[in-house]
Amino acid sequence: MATAETAHHEHHDHHPTGLMRWVTTTNHKDIGTLYLLFSLLMFMVGGAMAMVIRAELFQPGLQIVDPHFFNQMTTMHALVMIFGAIMPGFVGFANWMLPLMIGAPDMALPRLNNWSFWILPFGFAMLLGSLFTAGGGPAGGWTLYAPLSIQGGMSVDMTIFAVHMLGVSSVLGAINVIVTIFNMRAPGMDLLKMPLFVWTWLITAFLLIAVMPVLAGAVTMLLTDRHFGTAFFDPAGGGDPVLFQHIFWFFGHPEVYILILPAFGILSEIIPTFARKPLFGYVSMVLAVAGIAFLSFIVWAHHMFTVGMPLVGELFFMYSTMLIAIPTGVKIFNWVATMWRGSLTFETPMLFAVSVVFLFTIGGLSGLMLAITPADFQYHDTYFVVAHFHYVLFSGAIMAMMGGAYYWLPKWTGHMYDERLGKWHFWTTAIFFNITFFPQHFLGLAGMPRRIPDYALQFTEFNVISSIGAFGLGISQILFVYVVYKCIQGGERATQEVWDNPRGLEWTLPSPPPYHTFETPPVIK
Repeated sequence: MATAETAHHEHHDHHPTGLMRWVTTTNHKDIGTLYLLFSLLMFMVGGAMAMVIRAELFQPGLQIVDPHFFNQMTTMHALVMIFGAIMPGFVGFANWMLPLMIGAPDMALPRLNNWSFWILPFGFAMLLGSLFTAGGGPAGGWTLYAPLSIQGGMSVDMTIFAVHMLGVSSVLGAINVIVTIFNMRAPGMDLLKMPLFVWTWLITAFLLIAVMPVLAGAVTMLLTDRHFGTAFFDPAGGGDPVLFQHIFWFFGHPEVYILILPAFGILSEIIPTFARKPLFGYVSMVLAVAGIAFLSFIVWAHHMFTVGMPLVGELFFMYSTMLIAIPTGVKIFNWVATMWRGSLTFETPMLFAVSVVFLFTIGGLSGLMLAITPADFQYHDTYFVVAHFHYVLFSGAIMAMMGGAYYWLPKWTGHMYDERLGKWHFWTTAIFFNITFFPQHFLGLAGMPRRIPDYALQFTEFNVISSIGAFGLGISQILFVYVVYKCIQGGERATQEVWDNPRGLEWTLPSPPPYHTFETPPVIK
């Protein structure tokens, strides 16, 4: 027995080094790092595609790329940014921070964790590889609407297969998150004592498990329509292309909340730290996240007001969509209330967090405009929609991730990042972002359709401004890569309490507040 025991220990003392360490790792921190670096790589790839789009739109006429390739770029840019940059980025945050925040030694299913990650590079090899097939990549838009996606060559099949792989990765990651949070909390950590980032991820994980199979069903039906003689979406065979839209958006609407809820969690960690007081209204924040998640399932057809729905359907989707503004407003109110009369300092993470609260609200308000059915008939499929969702996804999800990266980089690397360069990155990003996307609201209101490589002359000026902003935004992300690289390489050692904090709030503590009656100021130990 003793020999078996010693052999077991000897086996465990051997840790792979070099490349094999990263390929075989089951450590949540290593896997979190892999996810984050992969997300950063995909962010740059998706950004390069956006540069192609904005270069073509810099002036009217067709000058730089073939219109068909332009459509491939709009399709791929979205798929890469959503499934390659935002979702894996948030999973990286979850892997790194969840075990630390709930006092767990690792994620519950470490081998599954490794597999969840390694599916991604192969899925994206297949997705990006579709660009090199005979007919070029998928060109039906990121929504893959039938009948556009029933046409097209092998690239559409590769895209469908890639979407399946990315969906499998997401579902496995979500299962891991749920099991970890439910089974591995430290003694005494009740659900209502968990940091808000943990709460947002728990709810996001349930959303993922609920909707990824719906997307898988939609693209499988596309595949059988393309190759096996079914007619789910073909009117000639008794099908209906609008059915695809219903199935797609039943996935697609909860998906946009999957892309933003973890960002809300990150904000709820950063803002209390730099306001130096506990998060205002912790329980209402948890309830608001749960309310947003629930409502996200009953609003899908607000993407489809123009398909010829019955009036009662349009009214239902209009009112239910407006309802989501309430819990979202609660969250924004609570973040502002947390900052109210706090001892604020504006290090890079806080700059990102405050700008997200402000800019995400613009995206929320333009979303409320799009929810108004008769108005949406005018806005639908114009650049107003493009402006709206970039205010939600870039200045919401991506800038929250950047803030979170600056916030936790000292914890992840043991080094402080360069604060001066971090602030430069923030200001260039925030300014160029608004130069890029604010004019697109006006383009959309004036009637410029989205997904077109050429446009009428009256749209020229705003497109010039937008393209200049886009190139500024793209270049300023190279600075971000440099800041991260420099921080990993070395720099000032991070102290035990990185963020100067006279009251001693720890890194991960701020969201659940200590109990008090508000008669006397709370004592934070």
